[in-house]
Amino acid sequence: MIFARIGTVIYVLWGLLHYNATYNVYNIALGVPPSMVQGRLFQDAFFLSALATAGIVLAVKMNWHNSRMGFWLNALVLAVTDVPFILFVLVPGYAPFWPGVLGPALWVAGMIFTGLGQTRPSPVVHASA
Repeated sequence: MIFARIGTVIYVLWGLLHYNATYNVYNIALGVPPSMVQGRLFQDAFFLSALATAGIVLAVKMNWHNSRMGFWLNALVLAVTDVPFILFVLVPGYAPFWPGVLGPALWVAGMIFTGLGQTRPSPVVHASA
């Protein structure tokens, strides 16, 4: 259970980091002339905040209690958020590796700890004569 709770704290940190990313993307959007690009940046900021909120809520409501469904839901929500960031922002070099890798690193660490929390001892089966 302790691993699930450590993972929960990591997921909350991941969400808070993405609130910061939301703020940064929103400020970039403010500096762009009104256009499709500005609209997409505002949309991206909205999606970041929504996914960060979903990650935090799932962590607190489900991962804290070591829910198997919570493990898979948060794995999916965070993957949907971070995989495109890795592919389309980090890999091409549009953002510096550090601190850009911090979000994906927290995602992986959270999955490792909540995954360790999912390991449960096998039930003991006693043979009867």
